[in-house]
Amino acid sequence: MTGEVLAIRGGRPLTGRVEVKGAKNLVTKAMVAALLGETASTLRDVPDISDVQVVRSLLEVHGVRVEDGEEEGTIHLDPSGAVAAHFEEIDAHAGASRIPILFCGPLLHLLGEALIPDLGGCRIGDRPINFHMDALRAFGAVVDKSYEGIRITAPNGLHGANIELPYPSVGATEQVLLTAVRAKGVTELRNAAIEPEIMDLIAVLQKMGAIISYEPNRVIFIEGVDSLRGYDHRAIFDRNEAASWACAALATDGDIFVGGARQQEMLTFLNVFRKAGGWFDVREDGIQFRRGGALKPVVVETDVHPGFMTDWQQPLIVALTQAEGESTVHETVYENRLGFTEALNLMGADIVVHRDGIDAPGRRVPRRALEQAAVINGPTPLHGADVVVPDLRGGYSYVIAALAAEGESVVRNVGIIRRGYEKFFAKLDQLGADFDVIG
Repeated sequence: MTGEVLAIRGGRPLTGRVEVKGAKNLVTKAMVAALLGETASTLRDVPDISDVQVVRSLLEVHGVRVEDGEEEGTIHLDPSGAVAAHFEEIDAHAGASRIPILFCGPLLHLLGEALIPDLGGCRIGDRPINFHMDALRAFGAVVDKSYEGIRITAPNGLHGANIELPYPSVGATEQVLLTAVRAKGVTELRNAAIEPEIMDLIAVLQKMGAIISYEPNRVIFIEGVDSLRGYDHRAIFDRNEAASWACAALATDGDIFVGGARQQEMLTFLNVFRKAGGWFDVREDGIQFRRGGALKPVVVETDVHPGFMTDWQQPLIVALTQAEGESTVHETVYENRLGFTEALNLMGADIVVHRDGIDAPGRRVPRRALEQAAVINGPTPLHGADVVVPDLRGGYSYVIAALAAEGESVVRNVGIIRRGYEKFFAKLDQLGADFDVIG
């Protein structure tokens, strides 16, 4: 529990403009990539969020000098003084983050050893680290478990490998990229994740001197090089935050312009937004979102890119409680991501979660063993309630539901939301939300 509590008085539309900065899912990984450079790196459009602060602290524990630039959102990272860190130091700074696991490859190249404590993160489902460990072993790493966590060494150095992921995991793909760029020989990665943030990380690594090519059918080739230099890079925008504000406009019958949002990376979201009754206008400096009339029911199946992102479905479900008819959301990425709907039902929603999923005809995404499905019947008026934030996207969704509801809601543990949303309270204020921070 973060101790932060919001009292929200709902029933008014959110209107105005908000700006989104660099994507959390790129910025934190690009910061880790700076460890691989022999010279300092500069990263731009870095959001002021707690996940960035966690990675910054972890880098500093390892001797990396991290300084703010003159331009807001710019940081300089100098790895020349990098050193090993103790389990206790890493654990103390990691908090709930799972980012330490991505330090493995760079630290093995730099120091010959990496230490990984028990991993945290949002409790939205099983994120087995065996994908990461199996990949590191394929490179020649030795993985030893202890009561403190995991110690990884590379007594004979790291070499290229042929790796096929059982699932196109974003984290495991990042692990392979960050390890393969300095491994001797060629690495072939099959069934790789190809999210825009992955492509932006590849761009960062190429600027550093890496040789990486993307082939059809999720295949990535990496030719190892002897050394890498620092980079200067402006991060891709945060499409998760952009989609979240779009759903807020839909749920509250508001009108929100999201500065910095781009169409290309949001094509799949924009299609579903339009089908659900949303209206949007793509402009040079961002995208405007609002309702285009009555909200309509939709069927959505989450999937890895280029599918509908799992991070998008939670705020969308809030809006779908106001659609006229029955919507279905098939969650195929994380098996526990629909638990947040219980609080929405307390607020008046009619949502039934099928713990074993629904094998509906005409689906685009193959049914998976651990999937769930939510059936949302609407429209149902929402009313105020006392709720506790469970995770990052679920927490954002609770706030939006409270803003769409009649009466006052109390939303607890809202500090989690700062993991991925910069200046969250200030942006709510800009959009005309009526709330108080009461704890």
